[in-house]
Amino acid sequence: MSPLDIETPHGPARVHLTDGGARGSLLLGHGAGGGVESADLAAVARDAAEAGWRVLRVEQPWRVAGKRIAPAPARLDEGWRAVLAHLSGSGHLVGPLVVGGRSAGARVACRTAAQTGADGVLALAFPLVPPGRPEKSRAGELTAVGLPIVVVQGETDAFGAPADVAAVLTGRAHASVYAVPGDHSLKRNPDLVGAAAASWLAEVLPA
Repeated sequence: MSPLDIETPHGPARVHLTDGGARGSLLLGHGAGGGVESADLAAVARDAAEAGWRVLRVEQPWRVAGKRIAPAPARLDEGWRAVLAHLSGSGHLVGPLVVGGRSAGARVACRTAAQTGADGVLALAFPLVPPGRPEKSRAGELTAVGLPIVVVQGETDAFGAPADVAAVLTGRAHASVYAVPGDHSLKRNPDLVGAAAASWLAEVLPA
């Protein structure tokens, strides 16, 4: 299926569909340094589709326009919400909805989850704290999610190790952290990232 272009307040976004069935819908956003073709997102899309999910990878307007630097978080959130509203109104979403993404895309999903009617959040390589800038912690974005959430985090992620993320989510019901080999890029073993995501989807939203 050809990508679907969707108008947003900041230009067209582009949605790439991997349709595995009607088990549910998984909406994934990319990071600030790459697009929807990243190894971890591709692996998650493949494994979730094989498990019966309709996976929609969202290319934000700035990437579609060929820009190299991501805009401010508020603009990312606006684009994301516009895409989700269009998909919801046009019948492209089926079953339970899980929102997520990698790095900056994971942050967008966390910040907007309560507004989008999502049933869960899948965060890959959540950038908890920028290296060397502890005052810039994004812990509040994780703790604000009042839904089942999983974070798949590289064991040597410079933005926060799995143990750091787990500490933030301590005491939260339906919160999981999967540690996988590698750094923030999650390139070392993308197959394991995909398997972790599929395992969590089956556990939290069983067929």
